[in-house]
Amino acid sequence: MSNFLGKRLRVGVAIPSTNTSAQPEMEAMRPVGVTNHIGRMIIDDDSLTHEAGFNRVIENIRSSTPDAIRSLRHCGVGAVIAAVSPDGYWEGHAAHEALHGRLAEAAGGAKIIMSADAILAALKALGGIRRIGLISPYLELGDEPVSRFFTDSGIDVAATHGLGGRTPSNISDVTLENLRDAVLDVDGPNVDAIVQVGTNVPMADFAAAAETWIGKPVLSNNAVLYWHALRSCGVTDPIPGRGLLYENH
Repeated sequence: MSNFLGKRLRVGVAIPSTNTSAQPEMEAMRPVGVTNHIGRMIIDDDSLTHEAGFNRVIENIRSSTPDAIRSLRHCGVGAVIAAVSPDGYWEGHAAHEALHGRLAEAAGGAKIIMSADAILAALKALGGIRRIGLISPYLELGDEPVSRFFTDSGIDVAATHGLGGRTPSNISDVTLENLRDAVLDVDGPNVDAIVQVGTNVPMADFAAAAETWIGKPVLSNNAVLYWHALRSCGVTDPIPGRGLLYENH
């Protein structure tokens, strides 16, 4: 399907209705000839401070993501980014693979790009990194399942820092000082890369800048998702100013 604006690639991005970071960050990463097309998952802004609220958020995401993806099918997208983190990690690899299958069916042939797969692919591209510092958007309740997913994947999580998001929309309410403190907290001589999860954390620009002063990869969730979508669809342009992953892989 030809398209004047998206003549190289059209990317679908399914985003929670509470998320205000993924869309502008991914729009800023577009190469020439690539267009983004947004579908919204309708979820409530439930509390993430207790297990019942967290579980409601997960269930809302599970029920609304396929419809958000189906809304993008007639755009002729080559890939659909599921721009949400928790459900991909929450119940381990088997649940992740089952979810991926359901979303692929909803996408009608477009590639499905999920956070867990994109981050593991980025760590492999960067030389097979196995020791990370992990930044999550959550309180301790949400940190443990994310950390466990990486350790089950053979990645050593040397340190974890939660940014303390209390609702899905509140996750975006971070400052540069919060992001700086998180990077410094999880960095160390035994850490080969820093990984930030949570698509409502506006960290893409800060992550690229942080690489220049810590001297190692800092992977922002939204940047990695978009990188994986581009590379999975054959768009291999190096993008200066977007960090080591975009410039070299």
